[in-house]
Amino acid sequence: MLKTLPDRLKREKDFNLVFKNGKRLYSDSLTLLYYPANQIKVGFVVSKKHGISVKRNKIKRLLRESFRSFVPKLHKNFFFVLLPKISEEYSFDKFSKDLGYLLKKGDFLDA
Repeated sequence: MLKTLPDRLKREKDFNLVFKNGKRLYSDSLTLLYYPANQIKVGFVVSKKHGISVKRNKIKRLLRESFRSFVPKLHKNFFFVLLPKISEEYSFDKFSKDLGYLLKKGDFLDA
């Protein structure tokens, strides 16, 4: 059974809270922002600098799927925001590897 994604960050107020008060972790292809909360929520921010809407939507799909694979292992409640870095190529494998690195670095994963 696939674990579904946690609730998404949708409100501007929540995004502003994470951007203003949250902490950041960096990898080669991603920046992870996080802020303590009472439940897990995730948001994805892909700017127009990444290209046309088709490309931005593909990046968001890749990010959602890579985050989904880590949801069962998360043990802390936070608001997460994922920001991809601009690149020529985007791949599920690269996002998954870097997201795993960031979540371990931030101690969000079960052992």
